[in-house]
Amino acid sequence: MEKKRIYLSPPHMGGKELDYVHEAFDTNWVSPFGPNLTRFEQRVCDYVGMKHAVAVTSGTSAIHLALKYIGIKQGDYVFCQDLTFAASCNSIVYEKAIPVFIDSEYETYNMSPIALEKAFKKAETEGKMPKAVVIVDLYGQSADYDKLLEICNRYSVPVVEDAAESLGSEYKGRKCGTFGYINIFSFNGNKIITTSGGGMAVSNDEQAVKKMHFWANQSREPGSFYLHKELGYNYRLSNICAGIGCGQMEVLPDRVEKRREIFEYYKKALSDLPIEMMPVPEGSRPNFWLSVFTVNKSCPITAEEIVAKLEQENIEGRRFWNPMHNQPIFKDYEFVTHLEEGNVGDDLFARGVCLPSGSSMTEQDLDKVVSVIRKIFDR
Repeated sequence: MEKKRIYLSPPHMGGKELDYVHEAFDTNWVSPFGPNLTRFEQRVCDYVGMKHAVAVTSGTSAIHLALKYIGIKQGDYVFCQDLTFAASCNSIVYEKAIPVFIDSEYETYNMSPIALEKAFKKAETEGKMPKAVVIVDLYGQSADYDKLLEICNRYSVPVVEDAAESLGSEYKGRKCGTFGYINIFSFNGNKIITTSGGGMAVSNDEQAVKKMHFWANQSREPGSFYLHKELGYNYRLSNICAGIGCGQMEVLPDRVEKRREIFEYYKKALSDLPIEMMPVPEGSRPNFWLSVFTVNKSCPITAEEIVAKLEQENIEGRRFWNPMHNQPIFKDYEFVTHLEEGNVGDDLFARGVCLPSGSSMTEQDLDKVVSVIRKIFDR
């Protein structure tokens, strides 16, 4: 009999989602307009403590709208975290701007303040100052915003916080997704809550959100006939998908706590192995979207081997994100490192493993994952 598949981060419905979806059908709000959209946007704003939001089809489209509003155009420079998923920087290139990749630090896995400062000084000398900085909260861990925002504010450059993976995370008592001028969430199927696919941009700037909303609806001017003065996009989330989001928001606190419990379970069960679970700096309270670890440098077992062994047991593991400077499409762009020799991103990618972390995991699932990993190291 085939072994049960243990997925990395599958969707986890709470039960109320269908009520909102049925309401959408019953009232015939099945387009990218309707009460579920308004509810969903408001609930996310209330949860994180922001004033305005626009729900769109993906986190990527939300980043695109944010950068467009900031005024990113062809030839502009944008600093972007290097150790991330490609969505964080694809939108920079959509606008024909130039990404500059910034290395991570070991303390948070996120953008290095040392590398960021180095990049700003170099850009100032060369007359290539960035129009924006995209900071990512990797695996639900907040970046070091005290240091990073001080640098960006000193140079008067706005921040887009890519909080796609960090809904529910906190930094010094403040929710992630509130540290940038514009902040981004993802509700892809593998995120801590989902709308099957979707994203959101949130900001305290009402005009920014109104403009992004306008662009997301194909830049249609008000009136009795169709008139378009600006390039628009078909980015608005549907009222049906937003209904799923409304139901998911009701269980979000439970989902966050469950993922924290999963991380602590792994941390305790694997504490004697030559690995290091993701560090949690003082003041940071991650949602642990994924529980991740790095293999010690002295250990001969590789991350690739661990992921392969898990797959043999029908368990979905994954390597860390492959840094952007390694991607063939981005190989010609500048990369500013944290270290004088080598870089942090490549080292974390080489040694990092993402474990199954879905909030629907049972204790038996967790035991199975732990058992397989222990067997790998017991050889």
